[in-house]
Amino acid sequence: SMIDGSIQVVPAPSRIRIQDGAFTFSPDSMVTVDRRSRELRTVAASLVDRIEMASGVRMDLAEHPAADGPAGSILYTTDGSDSLLGPEGYVLDVRPAGIQLRASHPAGAFYATQTLRQLFPPEIDGSSATADPRGWVLPAVRIHDSPRFHWRGMLLDCCRHFMTVEFVKRYIDLLSYYKLNRFHWHLTEDQGWRIEIEKYPELTQVGAWRMEPGGERYGGYYTRSQIRDVVEYALERHVTVVPEIEMPGHATAALAAHPELSCSGGPFSVASGWGIFDDVFCAGKDATFDFLQNVLTEVMELFPGNYVHIGGDECPKERWRTCADCQRRVADEALEDEAGLQGYFVRRIAAFLHDRGRRLIGWDEILEGGLPPSATVQSWRSMNGAVEAVTSGHDVIVSPISHAYFDADIATTDLRKVYSFEPMPGELAGSERSRVLGGECNMWTERTPQETVDRKMFPRLLAMSECLWSQSENKGFHDFHHRLQHHYQRLTELGVDYGAESADSAV
Repeated sequence: SMIDGSIQVVPAPSRIRIQDGAFTFSPDSMVTVDRRSRELRTVAASLVDRIEMASGVRMDLAEHPAADGPAGSILYTTDGSDSLLGPEGYVLDVRPAGIQLRASHPAGAFYATQTLRQLFPPEIDGSSATADPRGWVLPAVRIHDSPRFHWRGMLLDCCRHFMTVEFVKRYIDLLSYYKLNRFHWHLTEDQGWRIEIEKYPELTQVGAWRMEPGGERYGGYYTRSQIRDVVEYALERHVTVVPEIEMPGHATAALAAHPELSCSGGPFSVASGWGIFDDVFCAGKDATFDFLQNVLTEVMELFPGNYVHIGGDECPKERWRTCADCQRRVADEALEDEAGLQGYFVRRIAAFLHDRGRRLIGWDEILEGGLPPSATVQSWRSMNGAVEAVTSGHDVIVSPISHAYFDADIATTDLRKVYSFEPMPGELAGSERSRVLGGECNMWTERTPQETVDRKMFPRLLAMSECLWSQSENKGFHDFHHRLQHHYQRLTELGVDYGAESADSAV
């Protein structure tokens, strides 16, 4: 088999060599950090915390002067790390005499730790503090590993249904355990505006709440301090949070708070149904751009990552066609039509972000009106958008509706279908291939409140993690499926209410 039967790691590592014997965990085992590798201490402490949560046993965390560590210890070091493996790569060496995690960067040490956790018995993933760690046995093995793609993400729509901060943090934990490193936070929509903006309090006072068909008020939002907390929590787990602020469409909640930014002037109420709504931000009024730039300025203060996602999908042009301000803009800018006006809108926002050292991401519709080269395209309608984006000189993130939309039922997109996803379009060759940054799975929540997200996301998330991390020659569904069976107990320990693998297995 590609992966030895006793090594049940997901996503599959690049190289595994089975060694003689096993490492037996004892009460004297300690976690040590090479004195010259102090930047790995935070990661080492996370292993100590994990073992304590599972077992109640608090291991010693010590610095050690040498790069081999005392006998029976678990040592973190940058010494002898393979720089060719990159910042997210690592070498994990488990022997009877001790364990060594070697990485040139804390991210690699973090991923080495996630792999090491999966060599421990599943009890290490629990939080009851009652597991007995004495006699935990790990197979002796040497693993070299690094990711195939650098952008490995998940989108969570917290607008159609609101998700608590605790739930969001739990997902960041789960993503990072399976070596995903981007949390794409969908924060604004027709059905709710979920991010506090100091300059515009009505966005959350009005825009965060909707009247449900039954008459009850539904909603919620994240305060600035909650967002800072989530961003910091994610960074500790080597996850970058990518905020999405939708424009020019999917704007009903914002327009309910600020109807003057529409073409017609409103009034509007926050949408309670699903679909695509005709009222969008007016592209003719400069007030629209002033507003969005002020919003994005606060967004950039809260989210330190390089990228800001502006949506850009599913924007009807009906209102623009009959709006005097929009038609004046089309004439003044010598634009061809309303598609050209959307291009103008996206270019203007992209330039604003670019001047502040940030890069814009948008869904593949942003290709339709002419784009600045710095814009990154997230391709969802098919893989053709990815090819078009790359050949037009853009970086691309792939999340095709065919394989990566986890709101889809398993009858449509089962585990095997997700696993068959190939993020690299076959049409691309040579340097073009480096423009494919990676991919995401998307959890849209029209029909998925918080309590049913787990059974949509799992076990499909494990398949996606392997599509984005593992080299294609290390992939095979039969082998993956075998390893996956050993992960259900881990998921149970982690409190994940996982769903079925396929429509057949759901019966």
